[in-house]
Amino acid sequence: MSLTSPIPPAMREDMANDPFYKKCCITGRSDEKIDWHHNLTFKGKRVNEKFCILPLAKSVHDKLPKELCNWIMWSRASEEEISRYSKAENYHLTKQRLNAKYGDYSQGRAKKHWEYLQNNM
Repeated sequence: MSLTSPIPPAMREDMANDPFYKKCCITGRSDEKIDWHHNLTFKGKRVNEKFCILPLAKSVHDKLPKELCNWIMWSRASEEEISRYSKAENYHLTKQRLNAKYGDYSQGRAKKHWEYLQNNM
């Protein structure tokens, strides 16, 4: 089964006009290619909702820090969105655990965690 799920044109246009998608949500960099990473797979398909599509610099995307991406994604999701996907796994608890570990999401905080991971891998 293919995970391919192209971003619908209207959503793609909306994201292209959203400042959040113009730079990496982890490093804040905009001086290299930005990939739009589908971070959530549900029922065997990539989810096309803005909260779970993350802008990642190519250099970050190549190393894909999954836990950081999950932290950012669930930080951006509303309680209703989290509930919609909390079936086999309780993503409300995942969000609480990640916020306890990393704090509330900010691009600056994400960059610090990314730099720490890079220096300690």
